[in-house]
Amino acid sequence: MRALIVYESMYGNTHAIAAQIANGMRAALGEVELVAAHEVTREQVAVADVLVVGGPTHAHGMTSAATRRSARDTAHKPDSALVLETEIDGPGLRDWFDGLGQITGTRAAAFDTRIDASMLVTGHASKGISHRLRRHGCVLIAEPESFLVTKTSELVAGEPERAKHWGHALALAVTPAHEVKGSDDGKH
Repeated sequence: MRALIVYESMYGNTHAIAAQIANGMRAALGEVELVAAHEVTREQVAVADVLVVGGPTHAHGMTSAATRRSARDTAHKPDSALVLETEIDGPGLRDWFDGLGQITGTRAAAFDTRIDASMLVTGHASKGISHRLRRHGCVLIAEPESFLVTKTSELVAGEPERAKHWGHALALAVTPAHEVKGSDDGKH
């Protein structure tokens, strides 16, 4: 079984969460590929049995060209300690979804990173991501998940570990017990 994790990241937090989700999934599946949205190919999506997609929350939802520019401008301010991911100038998740086409029947899950505050204040990109996954024919295997960052753009303590556990739970949800990596080949 193949899993593909597609992410968009501005300052590295979403990338770090995606990597931990991948680590959690590998514990049960083994074959997990982690790819930035601007680099993923149609072929990678076509062969995936499970698709996990995530991005940062900007302006209550998924990023846009304007919010990515704003993130870049914020990082380039003289007093900023923020470091940009290399793909910030490339296409984001919205663009990727626009060119995706139908992937009917693929099992999928959505996640985001957002400021540690009420969802009423921050919104959450995973809602829009999960909506687009369904629209492209995917079957959601989990509720959209948010991972939290501080107002200074650092992951909240414990979030990487929580992401790894979430990834493991996703893998277990799609894999029969006798196929789980490291199982005793179904004998209990």
